[in-house]
Amino acid sequence: MSSAESSAETSSSAGQSAARHHGRSCLAVVLAAGEGTRMRSRTPKVLHRVGGQPMAAHVLRAAAAAGAGRIALVTGHGAAAVGQEMGGLGLDLAVFEQTRRLGTAHAVLAARAALEVPADDIVVLYGDAPLVEADTIARLRGRLSEDADIAVLGFEAADPTGYGRLMVDCGRLKAIREEKDANPAERAVRLCNSGIIAMKGGLALPLLEAVGNDNAKGEYYLTDIVEIANRHGMTVVVETTTEDEVQGVNDRTQLAQCEAAFQRRARERALAAGVTLLAPETVFFSYDTRLARDVIVHQNVVFGPGVQVAEACEILPFSHLEGAHVGAGTRVGPFARLRPGAHLGEGVHVGNFVEVKAARVEDGAKLNHLTYIGDARIGAGSNIGAGTIVCNYDGTFKHHTDIGAGVFIGSNSALVAPVRIGDGAYVGTGSVITDDVPADALAIGRGRQVVKEGRAAEIRAEQARRKAAQQPR
Repeated sequence: MSSAESSAETSSSAGQSAARHHGRSCLAVVLAAGEGTRMRSRTPKVLHRVGGQPMAAHVLRAAAAAGAGRIALVTGHGAAAVGQEMGGLGLDLAVFEQTRRLGTAHAVLAARAALEVPADDIVVLYGDAPLVEADTIARLRGRLSEDADIAVLGFEAADPTGYGRLMVDCGRLKAIREEKDANPAERAVRLCNSGIIAMKGGLALPLLEAVGNDNAKGEYYLTDIVEIANRHGMTVVVETTTEDEVQGVNDRTQLAQCEAAFQRRARERALAAGVTLLAPETVFFSYDTRLARDVIVHQNVVFGPGVQVAEACEILPFSHLEGAHVGAGTRVGPFARLRPGAHLGEGVHVGNFVEVKAARVEDGAKLNHLTYIGDARIGAGSNIGAGTIVCNYDGTFKHHTDIGAGVFIGSNSALVAPVRIGDGAYVGTGSVITDDVPADALAIGRGRQVVKEGRAAEIRAEQARRKAAQQPR
């Protein structure tokens, strides 16, 4: 894969984020306790997917890329399911459950055991705001090593209605004013609170424990630490980002909006990395899609999770790829489907209405029309004729088919696995192959053709007589 490759994952410079904070430890506390009743779903809200990945996983990966050596995940509704799925990401993750929903500060304190382990920086993130980038988290952490005790991530809202406003004076954040408590002048402020906060590790527990619940809801708000910090002479600053990056998800409409924002970002990165998208708005990426430079992607192509495409490939219209590797100079589509485990070598042709699953297609092989290849190997330079089917499933087990190099499989053939076709072999058109074929052999497995002279005319005459007499056969 070229150094100019495009990936839909968190920022392309995310790998440098941790290096910026070398020597400073970081704990990320990710709040994923919201029930998401407006989602109208049995699935916990943070497990709904954006770019083919659960929302919470986006946030956890971004935190890790920004240098968080430890992550505390605070769950609520669906705690077991959330913890199990996030536990599979391979991160240093501890899961805590917030059994009572008493506000954001209360949720952070649910991870008290993690907070008590010393860390230089603590960053609070949200599992339902999946577009936050590693570089943004790194910038927020950077303020702690420069001039701040607390850094709050803010954004300029097109419509600030409903958001907490950031009250900044002489470059310092003095308070976060909720809309219901704001006066007309404060409501006119468009700098809004994302909810994402970084603080020096030694301050976290004292600040959180100082938060009270003297408000209409009787809840403990994380935003209150700003005023508490100011009363104690601490420095509180604002770091800004775009509104798109910090948008949260509470219902299906917002989920769709978040997906759209993710796709816009992924397309922009692909184009900037040297990928040609003939109709960008019709191409859909997953969080880990990796396209090398000089790849050409036609209209209406979908990349599911786990796809890597090497240099100078062409993906034609209406193709769907998932869990697949595509070698350099390969051509896929139109109307092709690559399923998980498809591994195409260099210079391969996979044409229209061809499906490949759990199969290795070696360099220069051609599967151009109406073919299914599953649980198989196709050797270099082999040609698979139109309508060929690998019969890999016997109703209970999957079986392997091995096709050697330089093999020609005639059209409309069925290869009944397990079976091996040797190098240079030739399978006659319309054959059903049930036994191994040696190298350089010709295999024909079909019924013998019988020709009966004049019989067609007799059949037509008989049919005409019956039709005239209205006598069905």
